[in-house]
Amino acid sequence: MTSTETKITFETLPQAVEEIKVELTHLKGSVERLLELNCGTQRDSWMNIDQLRAYHPDHPAKSTIYEWVGQNRIPVHKDGKKLRFLKSEIDEWLCGGRNKTQEEIEKEAAEYLQRRRGGLR
Repeated sequence: MTSTETKITFETLPQAVEEIKVELTHLKGSVERLLELNCGTQRDSWMNIDQLRAYHPDHPAKSTIYEWVGQNRIPVHKDGKKLRFLKSEIDEWLCGGRNKTQEEIEKEAAEYLQRRRGGLR
């Protein structure tokens, strides 16, 4: 224990919990601001497929991007045969690209079935 830390007793517990809540609120705000900076609103611009390949962290092959477009996995705007990608939409897609685990998928399916069964009675 450092000199700035004090021993928490039963009597000081409510005050300690309140201080923790204040610190967590402050920390949450800081994290949200950082996320906005990293995944948020920078100046928007259009990209073609080559610019997207250079911008994407994995530098995917053109064929991979065409596959994503065909599977509706990536936000895209079509102008005739030309594909155009809006930087803000790509950033949002990249930041939100976490895949659910098998356990999460199964849990959601079970919850859906439970709601569905409950609603049919």
